[in-house]
Amino acid sequence: MEDAFERHFAIGPLGLPGVLRVPMRPRGLVVFAHGSGSSRLSPRNIHVAGILGRHRLATLLFDLLTADEARLRANVFDIPLLAGRLVQAVGQVAAVPDLHGLPIGLFGASTGAAAALVAAAELGGRVACVVSRGGRPDLAGDALTRVKAPTLLIVGSLDLVVLELNRDALAVLGGDSSLAVVPGASHLFEEAGTLDLAAARAAGWFVRFMPEDRPGAIPPAAR
Repeated sequence: MEDAFERHFAIGPLGLPGVLRVPMRPRGLVVFAHGSGSSRLSPRNIHVAGILGRHRLATLLFDLLTADEARLRANVFDIPLLAGRLVQAVGQVAAVPDLHGLPIGLFGASTGAAAALVAAAELGGRVACVVSRGGRPDLAGDALTRVKAPTLLIVGSLDLVVLELNRDALAVLGGDSSLAVVPGASHLFEEAGTLDLAAARAAGWFVRFMPEDRPGAIPPAAR
């Protein structure tokens, strides 16, 4: 395996564009699900993915909708559709030889967080953990009770409505779950330093549930 590589992907039969970034000796793979009106080119998700990469986490950012689909606003809130695309992406990227056997995490933002939670409920034990940033877990509906993967909900302290929705979701989530409130952050984490703090919380969660001493893990020197 190369020390690091970036590979462009075409996801599923629609050829949804994606970018896979793999650092040296990856400890896990994180698949992103962006929020409404966003794409694989989201500056925030690209920034977060870069921070995760420094923790030796491979990342996949991809478009959940085609350009034509994205023009119809209703598709942005079609959580079953988005979750299905996410499940498809997980299956495809997990088959990459260099990534075979790595634990998989899901990282969702806004409506993408609901898609990540529904996908985690469907994928079961294939998902090691989930992180939501400024997410709408309420849109995942009954799937929340079927999520067994450890889940971290990250919300800005100024995002009052979404914060309350996340507190309600925390009460019904299955499995190990936690809420992290980022002081001084609004919904988009645009305030100085808040996105970095959210990314650090996310990285800590992924690393915690993707330990290198887990059964069957490949020692770093052998990769």
